[in-house]
Amino acid sequence: MNNLLSNIAKKASVLALALCSTAIAFLPSTASAEERFVLVSHAPDADSWWNTIKTAIKEAGQNMDVSVEYRNPPTGDLADMARIIEQAVASNPQGIITTLADYDVLKGPLEKAKKKGIPVVTINSGTKEQSEKVGALLHVGQPEYDAGFGAGKRAKADGIKNFLCVNHYITNPASVERCQGFADALGVDLGGQMIDSGQDPTGIEKKVLAFLRKNPNTEAILTLGPTSAHPTLRALEKNRQLGKIYFGSFDLSNEIAQGIKDGNIKWAIDQQPYLQGYLPVMVLTLFNRYGVMPSNHINSGPGFVTLDNLALVEKLAGEYR
Repeated sequence: MNNLLSNIAKKASVLALALCSTAIAFLPSTASAEERFVLVSHAPDADSWWNTIKTAIKEAGQNMDVSVEYRNPPTGDLADMARIIEQAVASNPQGIITTLADYDVLKGPLEKAKKKGIPVVTINSGTKEQSEKVGALLHVGQPEYDAGFGAGKRAKADGIKNFLCVNHYITNPASVERCQGFADALGVDLGGQMIDSGQDPTGIEKKVLAFLRKNPNTEAILTLGPTSAHPTLRALEKNRQLGKIYFGSFDLSNEIAQGIKDGNIKWAIDQQPYLQGYLPVMVLTLFNRYGVMPSNHINSGPGFVTLDNLALVEKLAGEYR
């Protein structure tokens, strides 16, 4: 399977050459003996969802014959992330890939990259407009509000009228957009239906149980990734609501896939993180060597994983999906 995916990725890289247009934002350099890129994420060490992106940049680096470093703030602290970006800029890589977890916090360090002529591709968090403001070549990610709205439309069609959004990363504005989109699709105010759960698994479990005790008529739960989904599953098992309450989640993991298989989770929103890791490496390599790049931003999601299409996804969860 790994060889097959690598071959497909190589063919996609060749195809991209024919589909790219010339960029004018930066002056490309000729390929050096070692082309080095740095990816900086906002994710704490405990967030396993990013393993797929780590797989992607490793394989992209091998296929493109470039070096790709992964850096992140161990606790998810955004001020620490800003410092990591500054350190990356100071190391003079051929390109930087970064999330825009908080535009106001990160725009300063990214402005330094722009002044030094270091091309940047933004991924995952942040908007296309914010990406353009910091001078990035393009953004690869999922429109978070739209993804939340699409999930909310599904829930509304299934008769849902209220919900709990378990937000484990509330300092990231994109996380709130997910919850807000879901609420707007249902036609309700977000208000107190979103909780700041934190990232400690035991703490998340306790906060979910406390909310459900206080709001026994809660019809649905939306979690924003494995960090909040896994403890929520345990909470529902403890209060005997597992499989009885409507449950949807962003992102994928083996446990979320099993939850769908068991009928405890209705669907998961797949933003296809492998694309968020692989494509920026390809874009920066082609831009650095040949001065070509896609002319538009790239939406990697959303897609919905349900029982109907789970079989293939389950085989790849945690590594490629």
